[in-house]
Order: sequence, then structure tokens, then C-alpha cells
Amino acid sequence: MEERIMIDVDHVTIRFNKANQKIDNLKDYAVKLIKRELMFQEFLALQDITFQVRKGEGWGLIGTNGSGKSTMLKAIAGIMKPYKGKITTSGSIAPLIELGAGFDSNLTARENIYLNGAVLGYSKQFMKEHFEEIVEFADIRNFLDSPIKNYSSGMKARLGFSVATVVNPDILIVDEVLSVGDAKFRKKCNQRMTELLANDTTLLYVSHNIKSVLKLCTHALWIDKGHAVMQGRVEEVCEKYMESQGLTMED
Repeated sequence: MEERIMIDVDHVTIRFNKANQKIDNLKDYAVKLIKRELMFQEFLALQDITFQVRKGEGWGLIGTNGSGKSTMLKAIAGIMKPYKGKITTSGSIAPLIELGAGFDSNLTARENIYLNGAVLGYSKQFMKEHFEEIVEFADIRNFLDSPIKNYSSGMKARLGFSVATVVNPDILIVDEVLSVGDAKFRKKCNQRMTELLANDTTLLYVSHNIKSVLKLCTHALWIDKGHAVMQGRVEEVCEKYMESQGLTMED
């Protein structure tokens, strides 16, 4: 029996408007806005992207910087709306896209655990029951009552990942945020994601570490300058991508 589709991206195009003139202050911006003198240049970050992800699959989104990978993740997470096309998702989504997203920098880690849990849809009672597990995995016990603004980027990543994966989300979306952690923590994260995949969590994963993509993912989507170049089995897509960069799978 074929697994159900968890993410359906149907001919999606995402457009940004870039100002093509330099405005140094809010007053000038307001004046030009009122006079309808603001000039914008259309930029298509993604163009006509279509792919489907089934339950329990791990998909790696690969490509060079600025290709549109993170934009695709944000659209699937509901942070951005497509200009054209449609995105349909099924079940709960735990997004780890921007470092510190869902945290209040002035609150302590203890307070932010409950805040971030609420953002992800967890009840206060649920967070109480899993509080120790979150702290233990993130390894922040000695800094629980310190404001998040004093945390290093690696500590923020540890805490965000720990909260997001305290239960098995239906869909886990992970961008490059884990790259700021140390090797020990990245290994813990990879182990946790492998466990989630074994329990039918669907994974979307962006990383420049092709070996990591090969280890975690079953499929891959290669995006270049907003266009889908290739999609399919992870080994085949990654090999073609590496060849395009003048590299081999061993590099």
C-alpha cells in the first residue's frame, strides 16, 4: 500500500519585490509611497516547482547559496504564501528554519521552553512533563535561568531542536541551523532525526553537507536559481549535483 502524501507542492512560484532605488530614511520612503514614486523590481525566488513527499520519506533540498532552498522550506511551513501554485500539507509541522525563531531574547531559557512549546502547539502541562527531557538533550541545565540573548548560536540551536523534536512531529523541517552546533551535538541531532524517520516522521532537510543528506534522506530535490533541476532518489540527484560543481561524492 502506497504511503499517503504529506507535502504536495503544485507548480509553486514565489515572488519578491525588490526596491531598485536607495532610500536612506523612513520620511523619504513615506513621501515616495504617498506620491506612488516607489519603484520595485520583480524577483522570482522560486519558479514553477512541483514535487510530492510521502509519509516517512526524508527529502534533502540541495543547491548553491541563493538557489531558493530556504524559501521553499518557509513556504511549506506556511511562513510565506506562493505567488502562484498551491502547497498542501498533512499533519503537524515542526519547523527549524531560522535560528532563535519562536524565542524571546529577553526571557530565560526556562521561560522560552514553554513559549516555544506553545508556538508549536504543545500545552503547558505537556511541556512540564517533558521539561527535563528537553533540558537534558539540549545540555543547557547550567544556563536555564539566563536570558536567551546571552546564548551562543549553538546553544540556541540545541534548545530549538530539543523542543521541536520532543515528540514525533508529522513533518520536521530543518534548515542549516544545526550547522552552528558542535560535532557532538550534530551527531545527537542526526541520531534523533534517524529515530524520527524510523517512526514515520517526514523530513525536509537543507544542508550543504552532502554526506549528511545522503545519510538521512531517501530523496532529494536540486534547486538552482529558483528552478527545479532534478528530483528523485537521493544518490542519483546528489551525484549529478556534485558533478555540476566539479566534485565527486568522495569530496
